[in-house]
Amino acid sequence: MIFLATLLRGISLVPAVVHGIEGLLGGNNGNTKKQAAMQFVSAALGMGDAMANQQIADGEKFSAGLGKVIDGVVDCLNASVWAKAK
Repeated sequence: MIFLATLLRGISLVPAVVHGIEGLLGGNNGNTKKQAAMQFVSAALGMGDAMANQQIADGEKFSAGLGKVIDGVVDCLNASVWAKAK
């Protein structure tokens, strides 16, 4: 249950992380920015420790799911007024 709370806090960071990565790596391609966001959020979640403690049983599926969350946030931000303000 502790990991669930950590996961939800980590997911709540995704919009700010995506925005920050865009500011830092705006000229790079989308995959580079996504990988940077994945690394940051994975570190924030303590994914390595969670896998070692077996709170994450399948790291590959977890990473794929995290990638989908990041893609969804990017889609939402790109469809918003935020993207138009640039």
